[in-house]
Amino acid sequence: QVQLVESGGGLVQAGESLRLSCAASGNIFSINTMGWYRQAPGKERELVADITNGGRTNYADSVKGRFTISRDNAKNTVYLQMNSLKPEDTAVYYCNAYIFWGSAIMTHRSYWGQGTQVTVSS
Repeated sequence: QVQLVESGGGLVQAGESLRLSCAASGNIFSINTMGWYRQAPGKERELVADITNGGRTNYADSVKGRFTISRDNAKNTVYLQMNSLKPEDTAVYYCNAYIFWGSAIMTHRSYWGQGTQVTVSS
């Protein structure tokens, strides 16, 4: 079985930084795109940033220049460095990854982490 485990959320003041991590574990063969999404109360879940296994990145306009996504393929881990945080960044942040796993039979699908709360006070 495959799971994604996130860490690094918390409560910070506006202007401060946080780093989120998400590690995938299990009988993993390969991982395609990994990304971070967020969902604020009363709003739909939205893409924050994603990164392909080749390192190509994509960011929401609202976080460009402040957030940086990266990954360590050897560790099946994706990171989100969040700088200059704003109160409007407050949300539950979810990790997502498209994973190929298995040995005798290969299975592939999108997986989600459990979410980590990020709260930015003004």
